[in-house]
Amino acid sequence: MKIATALGTLALFLIPSTSFGAFKVSADEINAVEFSEALPEGQSALTVKLQVLLDRAGAKPGVIDGLAGENVAKAIRSFEEIKGLEIDGVLDLDVWERLQSPQPASIMYTITADDTAKLVDQIPEDYAEMAAMEWLGYTSVAEALAEKFHMDQDLLEALNPEASFVAGEEIVVVDPGEQEDIEVGHVVADKANERVVVYDKNDSPVIIYPATIGSDDNPSPAGTHKVNGVKRFPTYAYNPEKNFQQGENSEKLTIPAGPNGPVGSVWIDLSKPTYGIHGTPDPAKIAKASSHGCVRLTNWNAMELAGLVKYGVKVTFKD
Repeated sequence: MKIATALGTLALFLIPSTSFGAFKVSADEINAVEFSEALPEGQSALTVKLQVLLDRAGAKPGVIDGLAGENVAKAIRSFEEIKGLEIDGVLDLDVWERLQSPQPASIMYTITADDTAKLVDQIPEDYAEMAAMEWLGYTSVAEALAEKFHMDQDLLEALNPEASFVAGEEIVVVDPGEQEDIEVGHVVADKANERVVVYDKNDSPVIIYPATIGSDDNPSPAGTHKVNGVKRFPTYAYNPEKNFQQGENSEKLTIPAGPNGPVGSVWIDLSKPTYGIHGTPDPAKIAKASSHGCVRLTNWNAMELAGLVKYGVKVTFKD
């Protein structure tokens, strides 16, 4: 069994060069790029392909943006840990060759009617204004598609400079692949290393997600807790007496569901009251900003984890 969102019509492609930022890259170059001893500074086709390959291997890089940096080094270390290699976070030839796959890193995708549905004009910052809405959806088709393919929206738009992002249109995307179903043994929320590690029944690490876990002002719980259940597209019950103070909101509020809601697309409920593992409306901030005590993943990683964990799976918080 495999867990994935249906990707529509896929095919290999050749397109002209485009640019994101100051770097010019073609989707063809992303597929064809070869190993280099050092990742280029800034954005590059090599880093895009590397992030895609790491994502497929369970060493999740967060948002695929083509930018070399600490998040990429963390993902390489995650891959080395999963494979039992010496952990140094360096892209060497052995790591590169182990990551290789015949499946192209970049593909063509035909936009569907579902991709263009349930959009909203904007997402307010104030919870009271959010509570007055019916759905906290994506604000554009490009945003929806960027999350669907684990991409930075700017990268998606740069690879498709002439796109209108309408149903029936073919666009260039990266293909992060499908996560193989596994029997989860336990999960560790590793605050010090800003990650969530999924172990199988043999106590081997098989998936590592970048994560935002608590803060000094709003610490995550200690000890081991259990998964109580999963709710996809949950509403969010805001209670300033139990949660935190958001703006000037001093009353209880029910925030509607949607990927741009406070807990994103999914809530994995833990046996510790008010705590869970959930998504986020700001995927680029994962492992870069503090949370309100819970464990925050990108929406796509949280959805993937929600499909793997079962009731009673233990989640240990590690400082």
